[in-house]
Amino acid sequence: MIPLGMADAGSPQIVKKIGGSADVRLHLETLGFHVGGEVTVVSALAGNLIVKVKESRVALDEALARKIMV
Repeated sequence: MIPLGMADAGSPQIVKKIGGSADVRLHLETLGFHVGGEVTVVSALAGNLIVKVKESRVALDEALARKIMV
């Protein structure tokens, strides 16, 4: 398992674990991140990510991206 921020751009990844407090996990779940779900890193700049999840693009800062393990 690696943090989402270290994943290769353009290749689909499967979410294996979501860490953080209950509020952080709820926020990520609301954005569409679920264990077993597919995410694709579209672009990364200075640790911040644009990811495709459930036909939407979502921007994540470095701190949130570290909570998602793929």
